[in-house]
Amino acid sequence: MTTHSQQTEVPGLMPDEKRSVLTSGFVDAHIHPDKTTWGTGWLSRRSAHTLRDLIDNDLRAQLSFEESVEERAFALMRQAVLNGTMAMRAHVDVASQIGLRNIHGVRAAAERLAPFLDVQIVAFPQFGMLSNPGTLDLMEASLAEGADLVGGIDPASLDGDMDGHLDAVFGLANRHGRDVDIHLHDAGPEGLEQVRVIAQRTLAEGMQGRVTIAHAFALCDPELPGLGRTLDAMASAGLWMATCALGADPVPVLDLMERHGVKVALGSDGVRDAWSPFGTGSMVDRTHLLAYRTGALSDAELERCFRIATAAGAELLGSTAVKNFSGPGSPDRLEFAANSIPELVVNRPAPVRVLRGGRPVTLRR
Repeated sequence: MTTHSQQTEVPGLMPDEKRSVLTSGFVDAHIHPDKTTWGTGWLSRRSAHTLRDLIDNDLRAQLSFEESVEERAFALMRQAVLNGTMAMRAHVDVASQIGLRNIHGVRAAAERLAPFLDVQIVAFPQFGMLSNPGTLDLMEASLAEGADLVGGIDPASLDGDMDGHLDAVFGLANRHGRDVDIHLHDAGPEGLEQVRVIAQRTLAEGMQGRVTIAHAFALCDPELPGLGRTLDAMASAGLWMATCALGADPVPVLDLMERHGVKVALGSDGVRDAWSPFGTGSMVDRTHLLAYRTGALSDAELERCFRIATAAGAELLGSTAVKNFSGPGSPDRLEFAANSIPELVVNRPAPVRVLRGGRPVTLRR
């Protein structure tokens, strides 16, 4: 049993006599609110055997929605706030097929929640940056119309031009002074090679600490030759990894990430969209899933998953609301019915109260 003195050594934990713990807020470092069906009817999903199948299914779904991007995104983001998320990085599609409507819709939803949720929007070229004509120009335009970061996706396999894709991504980032967040689904040696090239570009552009690689499935195979030197390259370039522990997707070996000095943040990925019928918008649930998928058993391992979902994400996004948590007097805090952080991660309760600016958060639909 965890003692009171042991509890007070855990960052973010402030127990009291009423069987409750106070914690910082959570950070969702990777979510797609523009695609969600949260709060709407059931979406029947087609089988998908390749990444391209999933992307095509997603486009069909997005073009069929009756509800606006703003209303669907707001419903999911509201759910996230009520479950303790105080900051999120939203990846939002930009493409010639849909223009900038998703950027505008998610930005409008974020503005409605501004007192309670800090939102970074990544302009995400899911349907291809160079291979989808017109998208590069829209990516540039998005940075003046609501997007905060420049996104990318599978430079070698999806666009078929790793150097050209990275030239476009880093070119946009440099011209506009923005950070970068690149989806990388490619596994195996090819995936590791792309990570190393991104690390080299990050150093060459002087963007250490400002580039994130999302998913990075190649990093999740501890038997893959070259993994160690790839992780070292990431650490030298200050690259972040965002993982989501979703479904059957590979997850990183957290001990290995720590040994090589690679920083990891946690996100929800898609929630109730064409990619997946699962997800709740709760980072409490997602922390539990990360712990389960990575085989966390000890208190220290469960606490590490909590830190990845809170302090690590706050460092990545620069969230002062989460970083400045100091205990009962913190104006931005969560209250849970639990005896300890490990118990909280395992039991995954909803917060008893969410406070921003010292006041309980209540949100109308």
